[in-house]
Formats: sequence, structure tokens, C-alpha cells
Amino acid sequence: MTLLTADAPSHVTCALLVIDMQYDFMPGGALAVADGHTLVPLINRLGARFRNVILTQDWHPAGHISFASSHAERQPFDSIHLPYGAQTLWPDHCVQGTLGAQLHEGLDVPKAQLILRKGCNIGIDSYSAFLEADRHTQTGLTGYLKERGIDTLFVVGLALDFCVAWTAQDARAAGFNTFVIEDACRAIDMNGSLRQAWNDMLAVGVQRIESSEVFHD
Repeated sequence: MTLLTADAPSHVTCALLVIDMQYDFMPGGALAVADGHTLVPLINRLGARFRNVILTQDWHPAGHISFASSHAERQPFDSIHLPYGAQTLWPDHCVQGTLGAQLHEGLDVPKAQLILRKGCNIGIDSYSAFLEADRHTQTGLTGYLKERGIDTLFVVGLALDFCVAWTAQDARAAGFNTFVIEDACRAIDMNGSLRQAWNDMLAVGVQRIESSEVFHD
């Protein structure tokens, strides 16, 4: 693994992957992540350092299977078993076409060439930008990146212990060198989920860094 250097982010084989910077994950949103809005200026600065930027956007149809409201007598954050495995139930969030599903208006990442929408399948949840929760259905991101010669990903955004962590692990499984920029993420941290997420990511070779390591000259 090549050491991270000052000019690495601008290299043609590197990409910044910005996860779910949407209003429903901001303070006041349906599934708010504490201080999520504070990441916007830092992500904008990071985005300026990369030639390649990809954004993801949670994009659920109304009545999505991951919504507690879709299951009688269930509450948000309950866990149920679905055909593809365990599923945490969430408040209705990031419903297609709603304000909550919109990307934060303060994001300024003009180099972004792709917005990848996930969670569009009403019957399968999707935390990862690479694979839906059935662990078989591909989003197409792997092919998009590899066809462009990208081999190294820097992952930022929301929420660290769910969509960021699942994305980072799947990036490693797909063969990408993967860095999670910790101070450019925020977590829900529910029942020890943040500690578990880091354990899982580090176990598969995801590297944990700070934004200062990207900006360092």
C-alpha cells in the first residue's frame, strides 16, 4: 500500500466518496445525526483536493420496507427479520422527491460527476454504496470506478456507523484501497454501533485517518 502523500487526493486513481449528506440526516431531520451539518465546509474543502468525487443519496420510495411505519405495531429502531436477514426499522426518511431527501444546499463539490441513489428498491434496504442489504444486488458503483481506473477511495459523510461503514467494508471487498476520514464523518452511535463499526472496518483493512493527513503538505 502506497503511503498517503500530500498530492495523493489529486491523483487520477483516487476518489472522494461523499455519503448521504441529506437534510433528513441533519439536525431537525427525520433521522438526524448530531452535528451532521458541521461537516459541510470540511467536505467542500476536501472535494476541492480531489479530481474524482462521487456523491450518494438515500432515495426511498414511500412505504419502504425499512420504515417502521410499514410494519404493524413496530416502532423506529426495532429490529425484525426479513428474507435477507436482520433489519433495523427506521423513521420514514429520505423519501423520493421530499425536502428531506435533498442534498444539503451548502455542498459545493463541482467536480462530482456522479450522484448514486440507493435504497430505491422498496423491498430491500441499502446502506452501502456498493451492495444492497441482501448482499447480492449491485449498485453498479464498482464497475463505474474500475472502468475509470480508480483504485483508492476516501470515504466521508453520514452516518459513520451505518452507511459509511458498510460502504467502506464493501469497497475493501471489491479490492479498493479504502480510507475513512474520521473527522469528516458523524455517527448515530446506537447501542455500541460506532465501536462495532470501527472494529469491523479495521478488521478488513480499512484505514482510519484525519483530514489533516489529506491537507498536509
